[in-house]
Amino acid sequence: MKKIMALLISACMLFAFAGCGGKENTASDGSATKSDSETVKEKGKLIIGITDYAPMDYEETKGSGEWIGFDADMAKAFAKSLGVEAEFVVIDWDNKIMELKAGSIDCVWNGMTITDEVKNGMSVSNAYCKNTQVVIVPKDKADKYQTVESVKDLKFAAEAGSAGEKALKALNYNVTAVTAQADALMEVAAGTSDAAVIDLLMAGAMIGEGTSYENLTYTVGVAEEEDFGVGFRKGSDLTEKLNEFFKTAYADGSMMDTAKTYGVQESIIEQK
Repeated sequence: MKKIMALLISACMLFAFAGCGGKENTASDGSATKSDSETVKEKGKLIIGITDYAPMDYEETKGSGEWIGFDADMAKAFAKSLGVEAEFVVIDWDNKIMELKAGSIDCVWNGMTITDEVKNGMSVSNAYCKNTQVVIVPKDKADKYQTVESVKDLKFAAEAGSAGEKALKALNYNVTAVTAQADALMEVAAGTSDAAVIDLLMAGAMIGEGTSYENLTYTVGVAEEEDFGVGFRKGSDLTEKLNEFFKTAYADGSMMDTAKTYGVQESIIEQK
């Protein structure tokens, strides 16, 4: 019996040592031995989790893999300040915290509303932009939907995990979750949803005259003003590095120049 127990203990010890082999960046107590900035510099790139969300992150030519936008350009500039390249990865927005924890991305930078859930799951930068959630309807029906009460019986589309979906659920309105805010607009344009709720920031760039959705407009807001932030892993030193980068970019005017490039209203850019 003793021999059998000894063999079992030996086998367990071997298994434990084997299991530790892949944790090069963690100490025996589970703490990180390398900072996020060191890890990012070693691999030569900052991996950024995004969705297709104009004017923040979008492909100028669909399928090109070349991401541009206010957030995308600021992320590229931040990566450059770290001495690395920016790499953009499209994620399921509802799983953004899980993606960070898994290490498949280094940050979430995509017009992300700072909520309690976000703050509990990530290390979040200072707010850099203000926003709110607005109802999108066909222009020819806009006159009927100018109050929150007037839209209560509509069938909505909203991005899964977004502030818009959260606002609609809080009102107990009928909402179907879609993959991205752009998909919510498509639902309304196609007539499969009566309305959508998206960011005011996106509405200013994506609907109305000169856009692909000239027949859509926004009416009433369904949530209070919100702040956008960038999310990193808990305890990441990149958070404070980004805060300093934002201060510099705001002070030297480069942040405002980028905003103008993408039609982002200067009045919503902020530094806290």
